[in-house]
Amino acid sequence: MAAKELKQFTLEEVAEHNKPDDLWVVIDAKVYNLSRFKDLHPGGISVLTDGEIAGQDATEAFYGLHRHEVLERPQYQRLQIGTIQGEQPVIYSRIVGELSDVPYAEPTWLSQGYHSPYYTDNHRKFQQAIRRFADEFIYEDAQAREEDGKRPSQSVIDQMAAVNLHAMRMGPGKHLQGLSLMNGLVKPEEFNYFHELIITQEIARCGARGYGDGLMGGKVIGLPPVLNFGSEALKARVVPEVFAGKKFICLAISEAQAGSDVMGLQTTAVKSEDGREWIVNGTKKWITNATFADYFTVGCKTEDGLTVILIERGPGVETRQIKTSYSTTAGTAYITFDNVRVPVENTLGEEGRGIFVILSNFNHERWVMCCSSARSQRSIVEECLKWATQRKAFGKPLISQAVIRSKLAAMIARTESVQSWLENVTYQMCHMTYKQQSQKLAGQIAFLKSYSTRCAQETAKDAVQIFGGRGITRTGMGRFIEHYHRTVTFDALLGGAEDVLSDLGVRQAMRAMPKNARL
Repeated sequence: MAAKELKQFTLEEVAEHNKPDDLWVVIDAKVYNLSRFKDLHPGGISVLTDGEIAGQDATEAFYGLHRHEVLERPQYQRLQIGTIQGEQPVIYSRIVGELSDVPYAEPTWLSQGYHSPYYTDNHRKFQQAIRRFADEFIYEDAQAREEDGKRPSQSVIDQMAAVNLHAMRMGPGKHLQGLSLMNGLVKPEEFNYFHELIITQEIARCGARGYGDGLMGGKVIGLPPVLNFGSEALKARVVPEVFAGKKFICLAISEAQAGSDVMGLQTTAVKSEDGREWIVNGTKKWITNATFADYFTVGCKTEDGLTVILIERGPGVETRQIKTSYSTTAGTAYITFDNVRVPVENTLGEEGRGIFVILSNFNHERWVMCCSSARSQRSIVEECLKWATQRKAFGKPLISQAVIRSKLAAMIARTESVQSWLENVTYQMCHMTYKQQSQKLAGQIAFLKSYSTRCAQETAKDAVQIFGGRGITRTGMGRFIEHYHRTVTFDALLGGAEDVLSDLGVRQAMRAMPKNARL
């Protein structure tokens, strides 16, 4: 079908069409005929027939009420009949794969004219490829699934598998050997935690918190115990199909009786009489991806302590959806294990030493959450900067109010400090063994997560104040702000509550405190 030919008009010609049955407006040099649309306008007819709107340049009025994406919807694109002679549109939405030019919308290393000691040319090329991938394949699905609550589309998961993104989200390691990463853009032996940080932050830009977890977030925390503590036979069977996006896995630790208190788990596993199977009974709660998981990495109480066991969905395993503050696309569930029989070969690590399996997993899990939190805060800063410059209150732009600038200053400072600390910790991770990370960074990462989520909650609160009523409305101008404010507390709880992690950081520091230290 041929594209509609658009005519050119002068502002004087447009001004002649200012009646209810002959109603034109100009928005960003584009001319729209609203004559048939006026009765369908969600805000009513009177808004459009106002003397300052009908037949006039309504750009400022439009952007005071609507996001640019409204004009990109097919039903509204059809209303455009022409353009203003000698003028060009200057307002645009996100451009696929491109960086934002809004101040502080990008971390310093991606901002023009700035430098960083952490990122190489390969990191920059990798970021460009991941951003384009996320914009092309993930963003639209994220918005749709966050709204309808369905699990992330298999087509997206397959696209990610094709470039081995599922494998890369596990961080650097032997599991990447022999794989083509992002169509050969980075060699497996050169892939490091900064590459993984880039992946996590680019996905977080989608602004859909439930979807971010639903996009195999359970694998990011549920598969490492299999990779690090599973038998070779178990890994050979499970890992390839998870990396291929054909099977799904989740981490099942939390219970109604025990959250941060891992030692208080009540789910039990006892050996069968012949010693060949575990018999598992108990429940797990708030488990991400559990509604559609095929495998469950489960913390169990056994005769000689805690043991971690990989359980496959089958007889005796039941999952029920839990509705939380974010979308059901995350697949959050309550799990019941009723006399579930599991081969002892599915034991991860040594029997009775599961606490070490669980604790070794926490550093990476919490670090990933810090990556996501830092990027999400930055996206909110961008939203607020845009809104504060285009919104008018008391006859002048919102940004002219000192109290608004003060809030923005605090938001920017928090965002930049979280990213800087995150990059420092990431650099340490790149130069430490897994064992060294456990010894040196457990406290640092605990502090970082506690700090970043506290900053995030402050930023969410300030953003709502800047957006006003729109900040608590699930659609329209403030939809990302409302969503962020509603879901930001997830990061403050998942992987360990803020107070628990802050205390962990101090206790880790005390372990290294010199006995002869005195004032």
